[in-house]
Amino acid sequence: MPLLMRLVALAVLALVAAAAGSGSLARAADELPIQDGPDGRTLLDDGWRFSPVRSGPWTPVTLPNAWNATDDSPASMAGGVGYYRKTFRVPNRAAALRWVVRFESVNYRTQAWLNGRPIGSHAGAYLPFELPLDGVRRTGTNVLLVRVDSRRTATDLPPGRVNSAGVPSGGWFNASGILREVFLRPVRGVDIRRVAVRPQISCTTCAARVGVALRLRSVDGVARRVRVSGSVGRERLRTVSVDVPASGFREVTTGLTLPKPRLWSPADPVLYSVRLEVRTGRTRLAGWSLHTGVRSIEVRDGQLRFNGRPASIRGVGYHEDAPGKAMAIGSEDRRWLVDQAKAVGATMMRTHYPPSAELLELADREGMLIWSEIPVYSLNAGDLAVRGVREKALEELETNIDVNGNHPSVLTWSIGNELDPEVGPSQGAYLKAAADLAHELDPTRPVSLATLGYPSTPCQPEYGDLDLLGINDYFGWYTGPGGEVFDRLALPAFLDARRACYPRQALMVTEFGAEANRDGPVEEKGTWAFQADFLDYHMQVYASKPWLSGMSYWALNEFRVRPAWEGGNPRPAPPVHQKGLLTYGTREHKPAWDVARRWYMGEVPGAPAPWPAPR
Repeated sequence: MPLLMRLVALAVLALVAAAAGSGSLARAADELPIQDGPDGRTLLDDGWRFSPVRSGPWTPVTLPNAWNATDDSPASMAGGVGYYRKTFRVPNRAAALRWVVRFESVNYRTQAWLNGRPIGSHAGAYLPFELPLDGVRRTGTNVLLVRVDSRRTATDLPPGRVNSAGVPSGGWFNASGILREVFLRPVRGVDIRRVAVRPQISCTTCAARVGVALRLRSVDGVARRVRVSGSVGRERLRTVSVDVPASGFREVTTGLTLPKPRLWSPADPVLYSVRLEVRTGRTRLAGWSLHTGVRSIEVRDGQLRFNGRPASIRGVGYHEDAPGKAMAIGSEDRRWLVDQAKAVGATMMRTHYPPSAELLELADREGMLIWSEIPVYSLNAGDLAVRGVREKALEELETNIDVNGNHPSVLTWSIGNELDPEVGPSQGAYLKAAADLAHELDPTRPVSLATLGYPSTPCQPEYGDLDLLGINDYFGWYTGPGGEVFDRLALPAFLDARRACYPRQALMVTEFGAEANRDGPVEEKGTWAFQADFLDYHMQVYASKPWLSGMSYWALNEFRVRPAWEGGNPRPAPPVHQKGLLTYGTREHKPAWDVARRWYMGEVPGAPAPWPAPR
């Protein structure tokens, strides 16, 4: 090897070693687990250390991380406090750059310090937030310290409560830590704080109008005139010149027409690349890349319509949970979830909180619809009577739409799950405010709510502002108030009564399921045979209701819940929720898997044809 090449190679190795010694930042842009977003992001996944106390000692960890992933105790479910520490160098020393750290999800309260100085805090999980790295050292190393407090109160989302025995309760395991990716990104002069790309079509053969909105902000207190340009596919956006003030935000709107768009659908998930840039003179200040899809979703005459045709959704619920990781799952686990959903014939996935950005991008590419729900879970009238709780819920809804609204896979904005079945004034106020907000921020998607399926519940006029109602159906598994859902034979009449109550809204079964963890007779709850028969009966009933816009089994995968969970099973295995079609540890298919797959694929006599029809 020539001397010059050896010197260059040694220099590169020295730089790599220096970076590794200070906490490696290395991941090429095209290797990031999340492709869509602002330019210049660097993944901060390795080189972290964890301690339950601020003073250490420190244990090496890789993000995402849940420090209680293998602890099923009540104290673990209740949550606690932990500290994460990362030493790093900025990848670019340019004086014009400022730096921001982005957390994709931390559960639940976050405080952060950079080089010993506080840089900000945040409360909430499942949605990203950013903190400015004020005082970052451009040369030498920086130390980022993050305090995480996973103890939730009764007014958090979801709420933290204890049952009558003093054991922490909740609908899923309270994983503690930095549960999704962390990114470092540069900002130069003007930052793009929000991007909304909203394709709209009036018919399947019509041209598409693509509206694009950006929110810009000066980060250095200097007012500037900037030029916003970009493209959608091969078409150029109308260039806009605006003045960005020294403080506050500047909203920018532009758009274009796609004359003959190819439509996105589960059968043909066509994506268009979107590129946006902000420049002043010849200097590029900011850039953003993402992918969009052209499709229409609407509710008309009490039916959900997708690209102008009636929809018949096949769905599965799921939780981001894996043995040894809890909710701190990575790319391989997310791919597994989407692959398994597709393998069983599902066209939609649903969980009780916004999915990770990587899972949403997988759904975009694979043609998997997402029921996007905020964790307004099991709140009662007293909870929603607290103004701060309603405000927090509306803030989460707005953030969810802001950060996830560009994904064509998102089918609907769900504003809650299993609230009080009879709507009181406080819940009614929330439903109206949330529906109005979602319709204002995104008029291209229906607003939904997943409801408890009880026959004794009268029609609720407060649902009038909603477009899509989910029905959680456990007839024949749980007993319900006064035993009203004990008999599964009452299901058909109940569904007809819901249709009569809400002729304008689209209706979908958002949950039905039965626990199974052993062999045994079909009559015995908790057996493989009981679960398989349960699915078969319920799907027969749904097939007899052509006005239903779909069904979603709860759940695809087993997951951890709370200590002493029994879930209606006479022989439970707490804390694992065992309604899943796939087992928790070994990820094996239960017999009910094949029942679901045959119905979803249209292989059972009398089953509806698969939706959408294969190409």
